[in-house]
Amino acid sequence: MSSSYLPATTDSIAQALEASNRSDSISILYRVLDDPSSSPDALRIKEQAITNLSDYLREENRAQDLCNLLTQLRPFFSLIPKAKTAKIVRGIIDSVAKIPGTSDLQIALCKEMVQWTRAEKRTFLRQRVEARLAALLMESKDYSEALTLLTGLVKEVRRLDDKLLLVDIDLLESKLHFSLRNLPKAKAALTAARTAANAIYVPPAQQGTIDLQSGILHAEEKDYKTAYSYFFEAFEAFNALEESRAVFSLKYMLLCKIMVSQADDVAGIISSKAGLQYVGPELDAMKAVADAHSKRSLKLFETALRDYKAQLEEDPIVHRHLSSLYDTLLEQNLCRLIEPYSRVEIVHIAELIELPIDHVEKKLSQMILDKKFAGTLDQGVGCLIIFKDPKQDAIYPATLETISNMGKVVDSLFVRSAKIMA
Repeated sequence: MSSSYLPATTDSIAQALEASNRSDSISILYRVLDDPSSSPDALRIKEQAITNLSDYLREENRAQDLCNLLTQLRPFFSLIPKAKTAKIVRGIIDSVAKIPGTSDLQIALCKEMVQWTRAEKRTFLRQRVEARLAALLMESKDYSEALTLLTGLVKEVRRLDDKLLLVDIDLLESKLHFSLRNLPKAKAALTAARTAANAIYVPPAQQGTIDLQSGILHAEEKDYKTAYSYFFEAFEAFNALEESRAVFSLKYMLLCKIMVSQADDVAGIISSKAGLQYVGPELDAMKAVADAHSKRSLKLFETALRDYKAQLEEDPIVHRHLSSLYDTLLEQNLCRLIEPYSRVEIVHIAELIELPIDHVEKKLSQMILDKKFAGTLDQGVGCLIIFKDPKQDAIYPATLETISNMGKVVDSLFVRSAKIMA
C-alpha cells in the first residue's frame, strides 16, 4: 500500500479498472481508501472501491489481506450508516469464504468481528456474524461451542422477533442437533423454523434449504416417500436458482427410490431433462448402487462403494442409509444360501456370496446373536451348523387359555354371590 493517497473519484476507480495488472489495480484501490475526505460523494466512491478491492483480493486468493482490510476499514465504518457497514462486513466475510482452505481463518475473523460489534454496540450485525460463526464451528465439528453460541443467540433473536434471522438460526440448530444424533430436538428446531418462515416471505434458496432438511429428517425416520417429496421440492428450488445444492437434492431423491426398492426408476430420473443437467460422479454413484440393488449383487454393491468412495462413504447422509441397505441385502443373501443346509463350510458360503471369509463369519455370528436363524459356528472345522426351528407345542398355550377362562368364570361367580349375600 502506498503512503500517498488518490482522491476518491470515479477517475481513480476507472484508473484501477484499466490498470495493466491486478497488483496495480489493488494498489490503486488501497490508495483511494486512504483519501481523508468524508464527503458523501467520496464515501460513495470508497464503497465502490471496497467492493472492487474485495473481489480482486478474492480472485488472487489473498484471504489474510481481506481480513486485514476489515480491520483497516473500522474508522471508515463510523462515517457510514450501520446498514451499509453490515453489508460491507458480510460481503468481505463471504469473499473470504469463497477462498478454499480458509475455515480456521474464517472462524478467527468472525470471532474478531463479534468482539468489535459488541464494543461498538452493533447488535444487528453481531447477531448475523454469530450465526455465521456457529455454522463455521459446526462445519469444523466443534459442536459444543456451536451449540452454546446458538442457544444464547436463539433466545436473543426471539426476544427481538427478527423472523428472517430466526429462520436461519432455527435451521442451523436443526442441522446441529442432527449431527449430534438428537433427532427429537432436530425436528423441534425445524418445526420452529417452518413456523417462523410461514409468517414472512422467505427467499426461494432458504425455502429450498428448509425442504432439504425436512427430507433428511424424514429419511432418518425411514419415511422415504415423504422424504422424496421434500427432496423434490428442494431440487426444484435449487434448480431454478442454478445452485450447486441441486445435485445433492437429486442424489437424495435417487437414494429414497433405492431405499423403497424402486431402483428401476433411478435410470429414468437421471435421463430426464432435469437430471441430464447434473450428470456426473454424484449421479453415477447412485446409478451404480441402483444397479447393484436391482441385481441383488453384494459384489457390485461393494464395487460401487469402493469406486465412488467420495460420493457414498464420505457423504454422511448417504453412507448411513446405504450401510443399512447393505446389511439388509447381506442378511437376505446369506439366509437364502444357508437355507438348504444343516451343516455347511463357511468357505463355501463365502465363495457363493463372493465376499471375504472373515467378513462372512462375522456377519453370520451377528445374525445368530440377533436370532435371525438358529445355529452355531464350529470354528475348529470352519463350519456353520444350522438347527431346525423347534416346533412349539400347542398344548401349553391352550392350557394357559383354559386356565384364563376358568379364572374369568370364578371371578364372575364371586361377583354374583357377593350380590346375593348383600
